[in-house]
Amino acid sequence: MTYPTTESGKREILFNAFDMNCVVHQSPGLWRHPEDRAREYNTLGYWTEVAQILERGLFDGLFIADVLGPYDVFGSNPEAALRSGAQIPLQDPFLLVSAMAAVTKNLGFGITAGTAYEHPYPFSRRLGTLDHLTGGRVGWNVVTGYLPSAAQNMGQDDQMEHDRRYDHADEYLDVVYKLLEGSWEDDAVLADKASGVFTDPAKVHRIEHHGEFFKTPGIGVVEPSPQRTPVIYQAGASARGRAFAGKHAEAVFINPPTKELAKASVAKIRQSVAEAGRDPYSVRIFAMQTIVTGPDDAAAQAKYDDLAQYIDAEGGLVLMSGWMGIDLSQFDLDQPIGDVKSNAIQSTVETFQKASGREDEVWTVRQLAEWVGVGGFGPVIIGGGPTAAQQLIEWQEETDVDGFNLAYHITPGTFVDVVEHVVPELQKLGRYKTEYAPGTLRNKLFGAGDHLPAEHHGAQFQLRRRS
Repeated sequence: MTYPTTESGKREILFNAFDMNCVVHQSPGLWRHPEDRAREYNTLGYWTEVAQILERGLFDGLFIADVLGPYDVFGSNPEAALRSGAQIPLQDPFLLVSAMAAVTKNLGFGITAGTAYEHPYPFSRRLGTLDHLTGGRVGWNVVTGYLPSAAQNMGQDDQMEHDRRYDHADEYLDVVYKLLEGSWEDDAVLADKASGVFTDPAKVHRIEHHGEFFKTPGIGVVEPSPQRTPVIYQAGASARGRAFAGKHAEAVFINPPTKELAKASVAKIRQSVAEAGRDPYSVRIFAMQTIVTGPDDAAAQAKYDDLAQYIDAEGGLVLMSGWMGIDLSQFDLDQPIGDVKSNAIQSTVETFQKASGREDEVWTVRQLAEWVGVGGFGPVIIGGGPTAAQQLIEWQEETDVDGFNLAYHITPGTFVDVVEHVVPELQKLGRYKTEYAPGTLRNKLFGAGDHLPAEHHGAQFQLRRRS
């Protein structure tokens, strides 16, 4: 397997929109911009409109992030998160998909869901249901959780230890594979009106899973869906997370703010995939990116300057505190970072300095917050369509990513701008599709059919050819 190419034979750039069922996802404060409609996140009309915009731009998918629990590392309470709207209030991402699928034909949906707090038996039913209702356009972004508040609200003192969470997730996925791949044979459903037999009981099998974390002896309850197992997304950056990705992932999300870090991350992921006995290009890798664009470079820069007026520094620190696990409320906003005794903060700022080209400048805590104010932790491209397209091509060629998870600054305006200004330029350069491939999300991404490939870990549980 290799990376996808366009009709010109050039490597294709893939796009996911990166969103969340909340007001503030990656750009704190920008919900106040007069053109932003994030406040409509709790209406179906907003989401169906976004889906149609993305399909018009031939986006591969809508990647919907999620957390369970508030960001309460900053100040040791959720008050600042609530004031700024930083990923709270927050709604369930799963409930959006059916409505968006009903108004689109090709757009995929990558839905984030954790393995820590819901049993895989009911969860597998929800996955199978959505795969049916979308005609096989669903992916599952597997997360193990990182906010202590989620664990506490689920009756635990804290999260499971980091590597132990992945051990738990490994078994969780095995249960899901067994239920979706190994319980019902392809032809189990007869729907025979003459005999009155709907399902042949001999072709539905108990999975008899008896593991360390889960005991699930019985049969699955969902008949085989177009993909059976939805496309598996994952975003772990640690050594254990990469090993998990090598075993399970078909698409991986990374968010390094520089090309150098992205290149190193991509190489490590592909190595992990190879070590798991799979083709290193059997995984599509998406890097986080925010694009501020317009009719030309000057208009794009003016747009960025306008956006910067709405940045919420406190909201940025709320997110950074949650991401790094460090309470940034204990530092004065105008305190130089050099005075902050934290290796994690120092290394983060050094990365941002390099990304911004301001390596010799003394940064303050406020500047750290403002850096994530437009686009979050990831890099930001500012330029007209041709400039943005060329920078994306350079990112792909220099880092080996397959595509980008595009975060918004204002919504849905960011996605409208990309569709109007960037997509046509990429198409002119032969680097972006001009029509969708047929079939399921898996087939669109890989062109190799609808089901897990034979070398994937989950394929060992398949019963499709059982007689």
